[in-house]
Amino acid sequence: MIERESSDLEYKETISNSFLKTVSAFANYSGGKIIFGINDNGETVGLAGDLIQHCLSIENIINDNLRPVPRFRLQIHQQAKTIELNVGEGSAKPYMVKNKAYQRADSSTVEVDRSELKNLIMEGHHINFESLPAASGPLTFVRLEQELKNKLKISELTQDILKTLQLFSEKEGFNKAAELIADENSFPGIDTARIGESFSEIFDREIFERISILAQFESMMRRFRRYYVFEGIVDFRREDIELIPGTAFREALVNSLVHRRWDFESHTRILMFENRIEIVSPGGLPKNLSRSNFLHGHVSIFRNPILGNILFRLGWIESFGSGIVKINEAYQEALVKPSFKILPDSVTVVLPVIREDRTGIGAEERSLYNLLDRHDKLSQDDISKYLGWNRAKTAAAIDGLIQRKLIQKVSGRYHTIARAG
Repeated sequence: MIERESSDLEYKETISNSFLKTVSAFANYSGGKIIFGINDNGETVGLAGDLIQHCLSIENIINDNLRPVPRFRLQIHQQAKTIELNVGEGSAKPYMVKNKAYQRADSSTVEVDRSELKNLIMEGHHINFESLPAASGPLTFVRLEQELKNKLKISELTQDILKTLQLFSEKEGFNKAAELIADENSFPGIDTARIGESFSEIFDREIFERISILAQFESMMRRFRRYYVFEGIVDFRREDIELIPGTAFREALVNSLVHRRWDFESHTRILMFENRIEIVSPGGLPKNLSRSNFLHGHVSIFRNPILGNILFRLGWIESFGSGIVKINEAYQEALVKPSFKILPDSVTVVLPVIREDRTGIGAEERSLYNLLDRHDKLSQDDISKYLGWNRAKTAAAIDGLIQRKLIQKVSGRYHTIARAG
């Protein structure tokens, strides 16, 4: 069976200049291949004529129209009468066709916008956004100095320490990372609000912006404790009870600071629901970090390495790449697990409330929830059949999970609230 077109695969029935945009996209990002001689329906039709001559034509078209010329390799498949063009991701970005650069959007090719073109240019020069010279000044670092005194026991924040932290250089002065750490800056920060039963019900909205990311973090942690931590009695002792694991929220919040794209003129959005928190960070995954590695906690790549190093020194990051692992570990015994939505322009982390697990959920209810979490939507009869229960036992378990707001009924079928969200 022919594989469908995707972000790294395209088919062309014939050879024309139309494939150049896709070559640009592959060279600018993660590489890919184009197979000539297969139509849009995935049917192998083959190329008529001399395949070697066709290879020369493809090579000439690329050499004449791409600037700079990317690395590529051609392979002939004689039996199918097709030619495979493999394009590697290049280091001399941006790769342009008629002064325009392109990227893949699933199985299509689109022109990059101005912001992304600027990002490609910086990549081509091996420059991170946070390394660019600061736009504003003078900068003060009262908040950073307090943290360094508390954590690293310094007596005062000197220029030499700022150099060690890679926030300042004699030649360039302060950089963007220094701006982000400074007490005041010009960057968008965090836009947060409590959400009612629908998105039209917005309560207690706050925006933390144009201040140090250290202050943003502390303000958001105070807000978290206000709404998701309360005092209770456990074994005759007063203890703080967390409706959402504080460790998970802290790690997700730190990740949103270290991995977001600060060149985007948009806020990190933190939406606080009765049954979950959603943290939406601008920018997709950092370059060369795959979805699989991200979800499995193999995060050794910081989009903003200077900021990452500072937060590591301050103890806010325990070890490089540990964030997702610690989020998942915080929910190890919980019924409802965190979820992650990864898009080209954003990463969303959803942290569900786990208070239902403290109410003594039964084995039957847990079995039912696990079943619905594996399957999209099931009817009551489906559930009885899967679990081998009678209707009364199934109905009781369904009612218990509905009362705890863990599942809901839509069009006669049941599914988890986390899946619905």
